[in-house]
Amino acid sequence: MAGSDELPAVAIERLSRELEDHGLFAWLNFEFATIEPGRVVFEVPFDEKFANLESGAAHGGVTATAMDTASAFALRSTFDDPVSAQLTTTDLDVRYVRAVRGDLSVEATVVHAGGTMGYTECEATTLEDGERKTVATGGTSYRLFRE
Repeated sequence: MAGSDELPAVAIERLSRELEDHGLFAWLNFEFATIEPGRVVFEVPFDEKFANLESGAAHGGVTATAMDTASAFALRSTFDDPVSAQLTTTDLDVRYVRAVRGDLSVEATVVHAGGTMGYTECEATTLEDGERKTVATGGTSYRLFRE
């Protein structure tokens, strides 16, 4: 979608439905706040089912999964047909900064989307004491399967 400022409405609708219909993503309550070429923002409402038994903070795997999934959708948005795009994670790097005890927001931005490899940078944040705080940073690399 090089040169395009937005994805077609039908692609956004189909990608949103895919997010809702996927068992794990639906269970984790992932939803798009923003989806545009090269950038995706997920909102993940906090749920007690995500909490670690001892601390009550969300399990780090929820944050990592949200970062990985947001990255995949951001990279898919660079394909001519984002809905049928195929790719697979080759590396996921997550640096945890603080515990998540509230709703999570994850932003993934494409750094590079080439013919066979794609790279993203990610930031996960939460509201804490009325202020947006970083809870994790990281990035991904993906193998892209373009025609």
